[in-house]
Amino acid sequence: MKTQWTLLIGLVFAIIIAVFAVVNVDQVPVNYIFGEAHWPLILVILGSALIGAVISASFVFFNLFSKTRHIKHLTKDLEQRDRQMERLEQDLQQRDYQINRLEQDLNVKIQQQAQLPNKEQEIVQVEEQQ
Repeated sequence: MKTQWTLLIGLVFAIIIAVFAVVNVDQVPVNYIFGEAHWPLILVILGSALIGAVISASFVFFNLFSKTRHIKHLTKDLEQRDRQMERLEQDLQQRDYQINRLEQDLNVKIQQQAQLPNKEQEIVQVEEQQ
């Protein structure tokens, strides 16, 4: 929608310039640095409008180019961060697996230690019986 409004405003502006240029067809002096020439005012108006449009378009394209480069840089940075996040998530999963394994080993050892007093009592009883 914004592009349509911009196009419409540009078209209206072009029509106004064209009407203004057609109404002013007299010869006017154009002063250069090295001399002077007489040109029809219609050419001076249309030439000035064309030069202004070219300058404006060059600024727009430069701005568009710099924004495109910035977007590419941000996209590349985002992809790099996504890869880093995936690596970190994998590392986290591996560490969680290791923690679970170590907890299981610890529980087994705790159970074994809990059974030690019972085994010691059995050994003492067997020794007493002999």
